[in-house]
Amino acid sequence: MPTFETVTLPELVAFDADQFDALPFGAVGFTSDDIVELYNATESRLAGLPRDSVVGAPYFAVTAQCMNNFMVAQRFADEPELDVIIDYVLTLRMRPTRVRLRLLKKSDVSLRFLLIER
Repeated sequence: MPTFETVTLPELVAFDADQFDALPFGAVGFTSDDIVELYNATESRLAGLPRDSVVGAPYFAVTAQCMNNFMVAQRFADEPELDVIIDYVLTLRMRPTRVRLRLLKKSDVSLRFLLIER
């Protein structure tokens, strides 16, 4: 199984639902207008948010407002391609939680991915 650091964007897109859910870190796939299409079981469990309340919603405006800033959401908007890991602190709906985020985006792939390692 690929790790947080080694999984690739083509792998994420190609995973079936069971493989995506089995990832040991949170994974969110969303469109260029931030609408969530993929939300894995790990992230659902760790964030305490049911998948059906997240899929179809604008990720940064509704679900992850604490990431709707220049460090995360704006990078997806501004940069044509991304594969970067950043240290971050989640603060919405929880006590501050240190995480690592991996931002993945390629110009030839329709979905962007945010990986969350707690």
